[in-house]
Amino acid sequence: MPDIIRMSKKELFCYEIIQQLVQRKINGTEAANILGVTVRHVRRLKQRVKEGGASALAHALRGKHGNRRLPTAERERIEKLVSKRYADFSPTFAAEKLLEQHRIDHDPKTIQTIMVEAGLWKAKKKKREIHRSWRERRARYGELVQFDGSYHHWFEDRADMGEICLLAAIDDATSAVTDAQFADHEGVFPVFGFWKRYVATIGKPLAIYLDKFSTYHMNHPLAKENPDTLTQFQRAMREMRVEVISANSPQAKGRVERLFGTLQDRLVKELRLQNISTKDRANEFLRKVFIPKFNAQFAVPANAPGNVHRPLSALETRHLPSIFSKQTE
Repeated sequence: MPDIIRMSKKELFCYEIIQQLVQRKINGTEAANILGVTVRHVRRLKQRVKEGGASALAHALRGKHGNRRLPTAERERIEKLVSKRYADFSPTFAAEKLLEQHRIDHDPKTIQTIMVEAGLWKAKKKKREIHRSWRERRARYGELVQFDGSYHHWFEDRADMGEICLLAAIDDATSAVTDAQFADHEGVFPVFGFWKRYVATIGKPLAIYLDKFSTYHMNHPLAKENPDTLTQFQRAMREMRVEVISANSPQAKGRVERLFGTLQDRLVKELRLQNISTKDRANEFLRKVFIPKFNAQFAVPANAPGNVHRPLSALETRHLPSIFSKQTE
């Protein structure tokens, strides 16, 4: 009975057919047809059962390690490194870091197996996603840029930094991060500083897609009576001839929302590995190291060629400080 318990359903079915053959309830040809094997193989199976019973049909490697299993010393080395430096990383991210930092090149599934056995990772069941009709990407780079801010403990409270805001822009056509910057908050002046640098170095996108946060959208009841009432941000973008599109829900600007979900995992850990705990160092790391590497891995080609970011005119360049300033009438 213990042998039968360890057998798979397929092996149990095979055993039942061979038993019927031994008891002469069916012949060898009938058994071969039922099992989908040759008569010659049926004879071998029959002989195995006579000599070793039901367990003779069980897979020979059951309960043993496969031939492709990593050597114990290599597995222990990987487990030790992951436990020490990458314990809260996903298997895919851990595999990337093992290759990048330690020249250990193994498939993420192999790393996942080691992490699961070491109790460092628990395989997650995929949630059933609610079907949504996806908005088609814009065709060209710079045609539409999604922009938002995310408050998070980006530095994991090193140097008592606490929760701060990451401002980020992602191109709709390519999913490339066009720029990102840490700021104290998502108010008018940090946002102005972000976009002043953006248009001066990258150019003006045709449109910006963002939420209805008060920095970007006039939420005061008086705005309903006077649709020409603009926020400082809307006024500045009108002067720059950049269209501002307000999303009605977080799902509508899903690309930037998903970006922050990824950054709250990957960027937090990268900053930890670099021991970065100041905004200035983090912003330098973002632009020189993280964003280029991130885009190389995750960006996709646009459906149409070309970059439609528009360079600043000489007049716009001269008036940039006044455009991105707080103005009142």
